[in-house]
Amino acid sequence: MDRRDFLASSLATAAAATAAAGGLAAQAAGSGSREYYELRRYHLLSGPQQRLASAYFRDALIPALNRLGIGPVGVFSVSIGAGGPSTYVLMPAAKAETLLTAEYRLVDDAVYQKAAAAFLNAPMAQPGFVRLESAMLYALEALPKLTPPPGGAAKETRMFELRTYESSTDQDHRRKVEMVNVGELPIFKKSGFWPIFMGDTLIGSRQPNLTYMIGFPSLAERDAYWKTFFGSDEWKALTGNPRYNFEALVANVDNAILTPAAYSQV
Repeated sequence: MDRRDFLASSLATAAAATAAAGGLAAQAAGSGSREYYELRRYHLLSGPQQRLASAYFRDALIPALNRLGIGPVGVFSVSIGAGGPSTYVLMPAAKAETLLTAEYRLVDDAVYQKAAAAFLNAPMAQPGFVRLESAMLYALEALPKLTPPPGGAAKETRMFELRTYESSTDQDHRRKVEMVNVGELPIFKKSGFWPIFMGDTLIGSRQPNLTYMIGFPSLAERDAYWKTFFGSDEWKALTGNPRYNFEALVANVDNAILTPAAYSQV
């Protein structure tokens, strides 16, 4: 079994376990109803490296991923968050295999190789990026497909918050996933947020965890939306349910405020 087959098999097993644990066996891996996401974080240095990376994302990576059936592709810079200058790239696909084999297929894409040459062939002394982190996620039942914000195509002002919820045990993680599936998504919508994607991490660091992205027009509106969210009767009822408050389901929350690149498709 080669690396691609092994990863595909592992992802299918993990996704099936995720579905079964949440009572979602009918939507196990391969059903096609819930998307997969690769979420990359490129750590960068300020200055020329950021410009080189941005040109690569805009002119080479996004067009090539679209040709593979991956999209819409989101590219976001970190406006508020830890870790120094960095760019997130969000890649959705209907099948895990599409994401797993993307790098192999890009090797044979002459158009991509030409457009990406400056980035891919950058010398060690001036690399295209410092480090790359990557995670593979399986969409939650509540939001099975990535949903771009309204007005995205018109490039209206928009910002995003990326939140990762880490749990201490698998039981706590499963309950948090259930909590989001059962009740949190409608509260986000009612509060004014634009839910973009919600995913259970199958491969990545700091597991078990789930990650989601919500959008809003501005930081001021974000603050107002969160106030509405936490003050809602629905949230109070959800957090008052003994099924979800028997202990702290979340051990750590990692969040960042992101600004989309001008060429981002999300």
